[in-house]
Amino acid sequence: MARPRSLREYAEAMGIAAPELASAEADGTLGLLIVEQTMAAEQGRYTAEEVAERSGLGPDARRFWRALGFPEPESGERVFSEADLEAMELLGTMLRLELLDDVLALQLVRVMGSAMQRVAQSQIDAIEARIDADVQGEGEALAVERARMLLPTVPRMLEYTWRRHLESAARRRMVREHLATDERGLVGQHARAVGFADLVNFVSLSQEVDDATLAAIVDRFETIAYDIVGRHRGRVVKMIGDEVMFEVADPAAAVEIGLGLADAFHNDDMVSDVRVGIALGPALAREGDLYGPTVNLAARLEAMAYAGAVVVSDEVRKALAGDARFRWKTLRTRTLKHIGRVQVHNVRWADDTNESMAERARRRRGVLKVKVSDLVEKNLPTLAATVRPGGDEEE
Repeated sequence: MARPRSLREYAEAMGIAAPELASAEADGTLGLLIVEQTMAAEQGRYTAEEVAERSGLGPDARRFWRALGFPEPESGERVFSEADLEAMELLGTMLRLELLDDVLALQLVRVMGSAMQRVAQSQIDAIEARIDADVQGEGEALAVERARMLLPTVPRMLEYTWRRHLESAARRRMVREHLATDERGLVGQHARAVGFADLVNFVSLSQEVDDATLAAIVDRFETIAYDIVGRHRGRVVKMIGDEVMFEVADPAAAVEIGLGLADAFHNDDMVSDVRVGIALGPALAREGDLYGPTVNLAARLEAMAYAGAVVVSDEVRKALAGDARFRWKTLRTRTLKHIGRVQVHNVRWADDTNESMAERARRRRGVLKVKVSDLVEKNLPTLAATVRPGGDEEE
């Protein structure tokens, strides 16, 4: 049989019914229908009750199914395929062999479900964009081939990425355990440096620019953040819109990340300055995220910083007292709700001595105002004057 040269031929070769094919053509979703049919699971054969019994999970089968991010079927509804049953049986075996306890297994499944949902959505976005571009350029045959190749390629990349991240996670834990007992006396067995950095004035900017520009700004923000955090052996814990949370075992590396982020964003024409807060201490790791007073303090330090500044806790300053690469300025003691009185410090590179902290802050604000106004003027010139740089003065 000749290779299909159009999306319609491809869909017909897959056996998609004519009415469904016509409907997808009418609303422009034929490419997505092909993807959905390609990845469609086998026909449902088992009920939730049967899966619970055969997998050995019992009532917990429903909890794990929900944790994966899938809707719970009605009682007696035959929606589970052989592949679904096999996955639940594998999970049941892991628990019976006590490879994981119930709590950790549920956490792991929840993280996997959340991560795969995001990967799947990103893949659909990529396929849809590629197909649309090819079809508009009269390249339907190329769209078909790209869709066919992209689907099996991503699972291989997922396995590779998982293996590399597992290796990195094990190495970070070993380094953290070592640093917890070294001569610097870091606080607690699970002490780590936690940092937050957010784009100044992002909320105002997001209300003024169009969606395409905003998406480009967020993409640029994420690209720079991942690059700099990874370059200094850190880990991006999560991205929260205009904010990145990162962690690293070595407090010196955390300060390098903070100053690197401040410099990179200040020198980038597409995004505004960032403010950074870093704290050092114990933190609870759960489902890939971090919790506890150290995390809360880092977030509060970020909020009190001004544009382009890196503010750190007293624990960070003490841990790096002998590091000649950094220059410090002690700020006034703050009383923070639910945290208490804290001593905080502003840090810069040691050779960054051309201006005082106050002069630097004023210059940053001036540059930021021009940068943000330029971004707005490219989209809605009349609204440029309404954008004001944020951040608190620390002098």
